Amino acid sequence: MKFIHLSDLHLGKKLNEFSMLEDQRYILDQILRIIEEQNADAVMIAGDIYDKPVPPGSAVKLFDSFITSIAEMGIKAFIISGNHDSAERLSFGSNIMKSEGIYFSQVYEGHTEPIILNDEYGRISVYLLPFLKPAQVRPFFPDMPVETYEDAVLAAVSEAHVNESMRSIIVSHQFVTGAVTSDSEERSVGGLDNISAAVYEKFDYAALGHIHKPQSLSGGRVRYCGTPLKYSFSEAEHKKTVTVVDMKEKGNTDITEIPLSPLHDLRIIRGTYMELTASSAYTEGNKEDYIRAVLTDENEINCAIGKLRAVYPNIMQVMYDNTRTNTLFHVSETRSDERKSPLELIMDFYKLQNGAEMSSRQLEITKELLEITSARKNDKKETEKQ
Repeated sequence: MKFIHLSDLHLGKKLNEFSMLEDQRYILDQILRIIEEQNADAVMIAGDIYDKPVPPGSAVKLFDSFITSIAEMGIKAFIISGNHDSAERLSFGSNIMKSEGIYFSQVYEGHTEPIILNDEYGRISVYLLPFLKPAQVRPFFPDMPVETYEDAVLAAVSEAHVNESMRSIIVSHQFVTGAVTSDSEERSVGGLDNISAAVYEKFDYAALGHIHKPQSLSGGRVRYCGTPLKYSFSEAEHKKTVTVVDMKEKGNTDITEIPLSPLHDLRIIRGTYMELTASSAYTEGNKEDYIRAVLTDENEINCAIGKLRAVYPNIMQVMYDNTRTNTLFHVSETRSDERKSPLELIMDFYKLQNGAEMSSRQLEITKELLEITSARKNDKKETEKQ
């Protein structure tokens, strides 16, 4: 059986206030062509279908079109909810959609029933496990110590009673320890959401979502396919791909990656203002790409992002990397334990963002605003006392 492993579509996402919907429509159309060209039997989508639990209607419409196209090809789809999704909303109508070969994970209620597929090598069990937290799992296993994320997933997997003599696939959305992360993933403080890859040892293939960089663990049996698009500048160097899994007889699984080409790439460019606006600079790559410009000028360029937008219309961020910002970084590190006034914190933040000190007029306005805020707080306290 050959299947396509996808995850983390994040439909409806905005990046630096830029809607990604057209980019997502473009990349999903490209994925549909790959599915057809590969003559795939199934598509596994491992969570974070949407970017928010209550997605905009345009995102829902886009996903509906994508899933309908898969169904019209006669291809089965297996879909779970991720930490960005509402499990209840995503599973709406799932019982009806089974008749079209579209399977959604249900809200977890203590039981995971496999979906059985057949190919020339025999039967394959597919398990759909939505994103789990300990609090969601604990009520169903009163006799088990379900305190951690690993406890929760272990309990769910143990209850599934996986038949290890036949081939099995699990579609899951968790963070496996050792995976390489990026800034765009939501993580628990201190790595509390970590689980071990050993949790999935009973399965021939674990189709995972949650981590945005494509990568394999446990010799390839446990895999993150990554996002189809770059969703933060920490992913600028990622090579986004579609993971194609060809599962033959038990113990024989081939994994290949097919590159994806976005409508707009996400790039970081670096240099002085003059260098970045020279014709030789913006002929490299598509000037319509989403851009973070890192300026190395020692002096602040007035309205830099507005001026650079004349060259790079989709520029998202401007940052400075120069003597002053480097000094500020080291000063903030050494003074991290010192108590600063609100005005000092605002001044530090402004300098970090703009690579320059606040002007006297900006300082004056900031002081006035802080005084007004303080006065209102005092008035509120007096009112409460009365």
